[in-house]
Formats: sequence, C-alpha cells, structure tokens
Amino acid sequence: MLTAAQVLAENNFGDTRSGGLAGPMGLFIIVLLAIATVLLIRNMNARLRRLPGRFPGQEAETPPADPAETVQDPTDRTDRA
Repeated sequence: MLTAAQVLAENNFGDTRSGGLAGPMGLFIIVLLAIATVLLIRNMNARLRRLPGRFPGQEAETPPADPAETVQDPTDRTDRA
C-alpha cells in the first residue's frame, strides 16, 4: 500500500536519467529564436533606411507663425450674452 509521501515523491515526468533532452532542446529553441529576432531587426532597419524622407503628395509641415493664434481658449465663448 502506498503512502501519501510515496505518491507525492513518485516521478511522473519520465525517466530523468536516460534521454534527458529537455535542457539542450530548450537551449536550441532559445538560440534559434534569438537568431531569428536579430535577423528580423536587421531586415526592418534596412527597409526603414530605404524609405524616402517624404512621400509624394505629402505636404510639408510648416509651423504656425504665432502659436497663440492657433490655440483656442475653451472659456472664451462668443455665444454667451
């Protein structure tokens, strides 16, 4: 008859002595993901460098002459009597 300690101590995750491939396989996956991330970042940087500074039809942004003229005061209402 099994006691509670024996049931809890039983290894239900397979034999850890032979064929322990989880550690090396996990390392391989992490290294593979790191390499893929580096290559994706390099590819995106190259694509962003090839973009033009302005696209055709894009208007040039000109700053307003006086910023106070463009900002409207919400408390300054002309419809009040």
